[in-house]
Amino acid sequence: MRFMMLMIPLGYETAPPAVDLDPERVRAMMQYNQALKDADVLITLDGLHPPSAGARVTFAGGKPLVTDGPFTEAKEVLGGYWMIDVKSREEAIAWARKCPASENEIIEIRQVQEMADFSEEVQQAASTFEAPQGGWGKALR
Repeated sequence: MRFMMLMIPLGYETAPPAVDLDPERVRAMMQYNQALKDADVLITLDGLHPPSAGARVTFAGGKPLVTDGPFTEAKEVLGGYWMIDVKSREEAIAWARKCPASENEIIEIRQVQEMADFSEEVQQAASTFEAPQGGWGKALR
């Protein structure tokens, strides 16, 4: 089962484009990342720049409208993610609990939808797309 663990650093929604990181916190996080890798559950991971360096494309009225960040209405934003492959939701939670997160960080755990989770009709509708490596689960590989 694939799960995405989403890091939500509180206050990141107002962070400037250039963020200074604490080397000690980075070192602790890299040790955690290495433990995920050593346990052979890590698929991929990445950190994300703050919303102030991003953009949103909305489609009100069917036309794309681009808005540069920051986004004043945002209350929580993603700071990064891990994609892991574990046997259960409980195992994903156990890994999240081991993260050296600070008291102003939240990890949200979301199971990835696999094609096998959907009806035959939906799988057939999606079958014309060749999923990228690692995408859509084993059903399309």
